[in-house]
Amino acid sequence: MASVMMFILIPIGLGVVSCLFTLFYISFTSNFFIHSHQTHLTFNSTLNISFVGNLIIQTHTHVQFNGNHVNDNDVFHDRDAFVDNYKEMNRSLKIYVYPHQKDDPFSNVLLAVDFEPGGNYASESYFKKVLKMSHFITRDPSNADLFFLPFSIARLRHDPRVGINGIKDFIKSYIFNISNEYPYWNLTNGADHFYVACHSIGRFSMEKVVDVKINAIQVVCTSSYFVSAYIPHKDASLPQIWPRPGGNPNFAPYKRKKLGFFAGSLNSPVREKLLEWWGNDSDIFVHFGRLDRSYTEELVDSKFCLHVKGYEVNTARIVDALFYGCIPVIIANHYDLPFADILDWKHFSVIVATLDIPLLKKILQGITQQEYLVLQSNVLKVRNTSSGMFPQLILMPFIWLCMSCG
Repeated sequence: MASVMMFILIPIGLGVVSCLFTLFYISFTSNFFIHSHQTHLTFNSTLNISFVGNLIIQTHTHVQFNGNHVNDNDVFHDRDAFVDNYKEMNRSLKIYVYPHQKDDPFSNVLLAVDFEPGGNYASESYFKKVLKMSHFITRDPSNADLFFLPFSIARLRHDPRVGINGIKDFIKSYIFNISNEYPYWNLTNGADHFYVACHSIGRFSMEKVVDVKINAIQVVCTSSYFVSAYIPHKDASLPQIWPRPGGNPNFAPYKRKKLGFFAGSLNSPVREKLLEWWGNDSDIFVHFGRLDRSYTEELVDSKFCLHVKGYEVNTARIVDALFYGCIPVIIANHYDLPFADILDWKHFSVIVATLDIPLLKKILQGITQQEYLVLQSNVLKVRNTSSGMFPQLILMPFIWLCMSCG
């Protein structure tokens, strides 16, 4: 009888413990357990901290006599450390790119493009194109801190000789060839090698070469803590960029009429939930399908632009928001945000747990005008800072490799 009771009680006990852990996790990642009204606490004239549920926005501002808001906050975790490391990286970091000729049968996949990249996965091509012209490249592999595997996942995907189903075999063959032709892979088993991929297929293309997945540095757009193919602190998050035409957009914060904006495909439960709650709202514009106005007009006309998880955690919407001066609202759990070790995202974006989609309007309306102006000012600061440092910023996670250079 006792054994029967134990047989019954053990699974029940495990179930209760699991439920408690789940509730504990939700209470720290969601605002549903916070029942207090929005509270504003002002400690002095220069520090204002707003609590909207668990969302905390800390801003350091002061108002000049002419009424203009001046932002004293920094978008970096530690600007001085960043500048020092950036200078050291520029001084000493060297990268060896495995060489290939124009007559190579797969030169379209291995060489940098000679045109202006475009499309949803342009980050790959931009990285290779700018890296090729940079001072980081060395022709002497004995001086190299890192070795770049130059294959393009996006171009392999569209090459009829390879296609989606043939990428894994191509990568396996490529690693076999360089490990037999050169000694550098075998010296570290690929630990000082890296590749760049923006399409989600790239993260799963190394299954036939486990050493690449485990040892090599994966610089990918699909940087999710939730997926085993991505290893945080070894791999790096690549921002997804879709080049947009036109000159400098209008950044004026006071001319933005919509509270929030999202447009995209209905390809995930998170987006379905967004549509369910805010599909007919007059302040948050959520649209799936063809827009009545241009995408650019909607971004420029909105205070907050929603980045909502689709098939993957990443889309080009964050960079779109930054480019058009709109504050990104990130609704994608487990997203290892680009440059998170360098940039302090809470100073120029709003991060909302997917469970808190029903509270989205309350959260956004709870941000004061002063806080909004600081966030928008920081958006422009990040935009201007990163625009000329794309490849260098991507390489910042690898700075420790060159710190020991002679």
